[in-house]
Amino acid sequence: MTTDAAPTPVPYDPALEPGLAAFLELVERIPLRGDTILANRAHFATIIPPIEAQIGELPLEFEHRRVPGPAGSPEIEVTIIRPRERAEAAPGVLGIHGGGLVLGTRFFGTPELIELALRYGTVGVAVEYRLAPEHPGPAAVEDCYAALEWFAAHAAELGVDPERIIVSGASAGGGLSAGVSLLARERGGPRLAGQLLNCPMLDDRNETVSSRQYDGIGAWDRNNNDTAWTAVLGDRRFGDDVSPAVAPARAAELGGLPPAHLEVGAAEVFRDETVAYASRIWAAGGQAELHVWAGAYHGFSGFSPEAIVSRAANEARDSWLRRTLGVEPSP
Repeated sequence: MTTDAAPTPVPYDPALEPGLAAFLELVERIPLRGDTILANRAHFATIIPPIEAQIGELPLEFEHRRVPGPAGSPEIEVTIIRPRERAEAAPGVLGIHGGGLVLGTRFFGTPELIELALRYGTVGVAVEYRLAPEHPGPAAVEDCYAALEWFAAHAAELGVDPERIIVSGASAGGGLSAGVSLLARERGGPRLAGQLLNCPMLDDRNETVSSRQYDGIGAWDRNNNDTAWTAVLGDRRFGDDVSPAVAPARAAELGGLPPAHLEVGAAEVFRDETVAYASRIWAAGGQAELHVWAGAYHGFSGFSPEAIVSRAANEARDSWLRRTLGVEPSP
């Protein structure tokens, strides 16, 4: 006998529950609907410190630039983050922020670039992509790809090894990182050393078991996901012509992509689409490293950093970065 009841959700790791509560109080205070996107953006602006405060007295420098956008589109704002003492041929990271493709700014993702610059001497570029619904897909991924083209073309000027550039993001940023990797493959663009896909937002259809398990439950639930994808695609959503660059799960074939690191919580909406994406990379003969963390919610490692499972996730990501970029942490 079939039932329309939602499947039983995977329980949370008790050590993560305080962090989840903090996430919901800080990030999801206003329910996300089509008519509350702007209110949520305004709230996000209050929880993201300016870059000056993020860097403080750290031995780093930052620079804002305007770079060419996609053909026929406005210029893009980027922020470059690098060590004050520059090394030649440093690894490069194109950082793409999260926010469901409807929220946030590039400074929502700069903490990662700051940490990587301190730990590995990387040069990071954070991209300010256009948000939906004012700018439907593929505006966001095209902006991010244009930033990658600029980054690779100016690698020597920035002190970056063009063979050691990765694209990295969490949530919507993870989905956009996957989309940028697909565009680079299709267009014969910059050769990426890797793609770091943290709890990536990959599939507009929102039909997996995990998406139904977390309907009204947890961080970035099924409702938020529906609201965001409808803002991005409108009437095109669920259609056969949705671009894989916008919803990478729609890609017919996943061969020829840069090595991927995929991580996701077992207790979140994006679990099943992340597992499926990694499996399809393997099926196409590609390199993918997949971590599904037991009892973990969306964004757990950032909001519950002291939990054992968060430390394990951070160590696994660190291991992949060291192997992919050929770097060792600063003493």
